[in-house]
Amino acid sequence: MAQQSELKLHVVMFPWFAFGHISPFVQLANKLSLQGVGISFFSAPGNVARIKSGLGLTPKAEIIPLPIPQVEGLRPGFDSTAEMTPAMAEVLKKALDLMQPQVKSILSQLKPHFVFFDFAQPWIPKLACELGIKALHFSVYSVISQAFCIAPVRTTGAKIPDVEDMMKPPKGFPSNSAITSIKRFQAENLMYLFKSFDGGPPVYVRAREGLTNCTAVVVKACREMEGPYIDYCATQFQKPFLLAGPLVPDPPKGVLEDKWANWLGQFPAKSVVFCNFGSETFLDEDQIKELAIGLELTGLPFFLVLNFPAELDSQSELTRTLPEGFMERVEGRGIVHTGWVRQALILAHDSVGCYLCHSGFSSVIEALVNDCQLALLPQKGDQFLNSKLVAGDMKAGFEINRRGEDGYFGKDDISEAIKSVMVDVEKEPGKTIRENHKKWKEFLLNGEMENKYAAELVAQLKTIA
Repeated sequence: MAQQSELKLHVVMFPWFAFGHISPFVQLANKLSLQGVGISFFSAPGNVARIKSGLGLTPKAEIIPLPIPQVEGLRPGFDSTAEMTPAMAEVLKKALDLMQPQVKSILSQLKPHFVFFDFAQPWIPKLACELGIKALHFSVYSVISQAFCIAPVRTTGAKIPDVEDMMKPPKGFPSNSAITSIKRFQAENLMYLFKSFDGGPPVYVRAREGLTNCTAVVVKACREMEGPYIDYCATQFQKPFLLAGPLVPDPPKGVLEDKWANWLGQFPAKSVVFCNFGSETFLDEDQIKELAIGLELTGLPFFLVLNFPAELDSQSELTRTLPEGFMERVEGRGIVHTGWVRQALILAHDSVGCYLCHSGFSSVIEALVNDCQLALLPQKGDQFLNSKLVAGDMKAGFEINRRGEDGYFGKDDISEAIKSVMVDVEKEPGKTIRENHKKWKEFLLNGEMENKYAAELVAQLKTIA
């Protein structure tokens, strides 16, 4: 038998079919591969090309396509949530549950040591156990969001929390946290976790079952950022929480398109506001109008990306929702675009000084490893907690002010937040934010830190394989 240190690990990566989930699984796969771990990667056939080229999965990994079963309400050929309405994405979970036989068949042939699974597949631990394989729940979310939302103490007995309950941290939550409460509109949004669609298990139940029945939990986190929340979750779930580190993305490859590079190149260093909410977070018409006018009021050059749900015509929506006369007033200093952009390359451009975003954790990390200051406008779910972590605990960003009961923000809220991190840099809180941003950038770009977490994770996996 091979010595533990010589054991050649083989793992399966099986993320939920959303690119916001697939991407961290790819990042972790690449880190493990560099440590000598063999990788098999599961996803739907339509996602394979983007996983290989766009996300850059290591060529050493084997990608195994899993055809999605046909179910009513899910159109054939739609293999990721990026192409779907929210209702279709819920139906996709039903289709995923029907994939158990094919997943079991493939796992029985591969015989990996571990299968890393996502929140949506709570059936993996039992299925893997029958095959002598250990199941690891890999959470792509921040640990603070797990601690606040999914802790078992949230549902004592069979009681589902109400909005008032969700506004407060769960019992035993770290007392040194910046979160003492969240706003009503945020708590109302989080009630989605407990909602059943067509009789299927809610997100909370799926996540809780996976966390409860897995061998261990692997988190995209480090003690330096989230230590108290890691300890709290390990106690709550009575499970080892293994740390993958923050999974800092590799420097972006390639060059920015000429039209964007030339436009950005007109402006002084750190003067442009880049604003993007990702491919699956959408603002309503009133929010778009206030955001646009808020950007206009700053007097700064800006690059605004607005996307819309898959069933809508994006260009028509852009024309309909922007304020009247807006494009004429900002001509020469403002761009509004709909569709995909090379975000990492834009954030790395010397002229970009502020990133206004939805607080998706991967986006936050991308900003922190560059010099663009963070203005945070979370819209849903874990984004609210990510924003509290970055703006509250880490003091490395500015959370835009919003009304508590309905989440309303106005043009002045936008303008003031941007000015606080870009213009009034010698005043508080801008000065502190800049100092802390620099500290976290140095930490995140320390290659030894990343390698240490990856090596420690592989060593821990070998002890439980």
